[in-house]
This record gives sequence, structure tokens and C-alpha cells, in this order.
Amino acid sequence: MGRRTYIVAGVVAALGVAGWFVARPDQALRVAAGVAAHHVCSLTFVSGQDAQTTYRELVVPMIGNVAGHWLTPHVSAERQSVDVSGLFGVLASADFTPGYGCRLRLPGNHPLAADHATHRVAADDLGPAQPEPPAIAAALDRLFREAPDKPVKRVKAVVVVKEGKVVAERYAAGFDARTPLLGFSVAKSFTNALIGILVRQGRLRVDGPLAAAEWNAPDDPRRAITIEDLMRMRSGLALEEAESAFSPVARMEFLHADMAGFAATQPAKEPPGHHFEYTSGDTVLLSRRIGELVGGGPAGLRAFARRELFDPLGMGDVTMEFDGQGTFVGSTYVYATARDYARFGMLFLRDGVTTDHRRLLPEGWVAWSRRSTLGAPYGAGFWTNDGPSLPAKWRVEGGFPKDGFFASGTLGQRIYIVPSARLVVVRFGYSAPPDYGIQDDVALIKAAIQATR
Repeated sequence: MGRRTYIVAGVVAALGVAGWFVARPDQALRVAAGVAAHHVCSLTFVSGQDAQTTYRELVVPMIGNVAGHWLTPHVSAERQSVDVSGLFGVLASADFTPGYGCRLRLPGNHPLAADHATHRVAADDLGPAQPEPPAIAAALDRLFREAPDKPVKRVKAVVVVKEGKVVAERYAAGFDARTPLLGFSVAKSFTNALIGILVRQGRLRVDGPLAAAEWNAPDDPRRAITIEDLMRMRSGLALEEAESAFSPVARMEFLHADMAGFAATQPAKEPPGHHFEYTSGDTVLLSRRIGELVGGGPAGLRAFARRELFDPLGMGDVTMEFDGQGTFVGSTYVYATARDYARFGMLFLRDGVTTDHRRLLPEGWVAWSRRSTLGAPYGAGFWTNDGPSLPAKWRVEGGFPKDGFFASGTLGQRIYIVPSARLVVVRFGYSAPPDYGIQDDVALIKAAIQATR
């Protein structure tokens, strides 16, 4: 569910001459260094977190202990940048641009003009945190509690919202209600919302083709790929997202300035619509199409998202990051506070309508988005309890209702939405596999439903 863990340790261990040509440990180290440079940069300059703690708690679990030992991040507060060095000098660098977060320094990057006109204050609509009902307090204690013989949880923020009001809220040390939290693949649900807005405005159809310029040849089988195919991860493109530094998605995100251009050049391995295969490459292609329709480059897309989505929801500053060609990385990089993520979740709780009764998403969009794709536990930009899959069945049996669905990012960033209970639960952390803390989350959802009836 939004996993993006690049295991490089085994590859790096093959540093012999034969291994160099067969396993390409140089590429593995560059990907690992790119992960480190980008994430340390963003968590330092967007979220205000300690760089070394971020490297230890977030980056090393993603790149492996071996690469984590060999690589060293160097933060420059003056230049607002991060360099990551290894055995061969500086392997990757990332730069912060006010208003736009961080991006890797790669050949082909287009310049970004800093935007200092941020610091919007979120609406005061969710109310103060209330005393936690005992059942919810116990579930939160369990969720935050670390055990020496269990995978780490490293939960950073939890907000429980019932009927539009906060009923419980907790943060780890160093985090609070003002901290922008990295959402990873939670961004895919934001991409869903932006597409929904364009559909409501009559500027896009989900059953229409992506119309990528790279697929213009009359006999190109990729011309058949629709917006819905990409939203539902059934494009048939060879864009594997795997626990490997050599997977197409790893190379797309950390070695290429033009992420969507890279994704668009990948071949079709089968016709669209036949199989579900989760890949961030599909979403990046959608992000480029959104930018083309909105126009105005990164500044134009930021203004569109603010005007059409964030402001109507009462959200404060939301950081959207862009690749080197100015495409929103709508698969992976959004930053907002926990309460603002809850406000976003409430839009989907309310069937695409704001608290002041303004419709942002087409009627029926939410039901369509949470409908299972080919029996998988995934809809269109959200994971879902709909359908026959075993993960969905397990969640429902655990107390997370059948109509529930959720945005999800790697290592446990999640926005749970339960329409039948009028409940939104935001949970962000850096949790370890195998379940990334989801058992505790389901227990919290069950407790919140029972305690707030």
C-alpha cells in the first residue's frame, strides 16, 4: 500500500568487478543517495525536523543498513540544500525552493522561482482537541506504544474527527498541529481530487485517453490507455514498483528530471484493463496531464489547487513538490498538517461536498473512487474495503466497516474515511513492515466507532 522501499544492501555487497557490470551497484548507490538527499531536504526545510533523526528513522529503513552506513547527508542551512556523500564523493544533492519544497539536482532541471507568499492559516473549524474517551485513549496508547520485540511504529501524528470535530489528537515529540507531514503515496488521493475537479468542470473524461505525445503513432498500443486505467493501476505499462533500486519507478523518481517523460517511454507489457499492478508511474502520467490542462507551469498548478481544492476546504499551507520539468509529483510528494489531511478526508466523507455545501467533486465520484478494481483492495487513488480481497476482508472483520477506504503512503501515512460512521482518522508515522502498524489502526477505528455512537 504505497510501499517504496529500495533494498540496496544486497546489491552493494556485490562490489567485485563482475558484480559491477551485472548488478550495477553504482546505480543502486545513486538511487539510495537520491532517497536520502530528497527526504532529508524535505523533512528539514519543509517540516522543520532534525536531519539526523530523519535519516535514522525514515531514510535508513528505506535504503537498508549497509547503504545507510556508507552514505552521509550534509545539510547546508545557508544554501538550503542537502548533499549526500559516499565512497565516491557526493552522489546526490537536493535543493529547497520556498513554496515548492525540495527536488533532486539533476541534469535537465528547469529553474523554479521561489514563492514566499505562503503561511496561510487553516480554518478554525475542527474545534479544540477534546478529552479522549477511555476506549479511544487505550487504542491510542496501543498505537503509539513501542515494544522491544516488535517492529517499530514511530507514529508521529494521529487525529480522530467525528462529525467534523476533533475527538482525539496526539503527536510524538518534535511534532505538533503545525507540523507539515510528508504524505508519500497519500499524494495519489490528492491527484484523484484534482482529476475529479477537472471532470466536474468538463475539462476531462475518465473514459478518455491520456493522449500522451509519446504515444502518437497510429499503431502504438498505449494509445488505448485511459485516464481511468491509470487511476486504477491497470494501465498494462512496464512500470514495476518493487523493492529494488533497479525497478522502473525507483529510476524514475531518483535518476530522472522528467519523471513523466521517463514513464511515458516505458513499453506496454499487456493491454490495459486486464490486471491491477500498483505503480507510481501511472499517477505521474496523470499529474502531467493535469498540468497540461491547467497550464501556467508549477505556479499555475499550485494556484489551481489552492483555489479549487485547498481554500474551499479551509486548509492552510500545502506543499506540492515538482520534478525537474515542472510536473507535480502527484504520486508521492505532498506535505500538510495532520488536521489539514483530516479536512481533505472530510471532503470524501461528504461525497465531494464542502462544509458550506459547495460541490468540488462530481456527484458519485467518491463511490466510483472506492470501488474495487478487478477484485483488488484498490479503487482509483484510494485503498478500499470494497471487493473480495483478503486484505479488505481482514480489515472489515477487524472493525473497519465495508464502506471504509483510505489514502495510504509507505511506512504508514494514512487517511481513513468511514462514511457510515461519519469518521475520519489521520495516522502518520514511519512504521516497519510487515503491516506498517495497520493492525493498531484498525483497532483505533473500531474503538472510535464504538465510543462515538
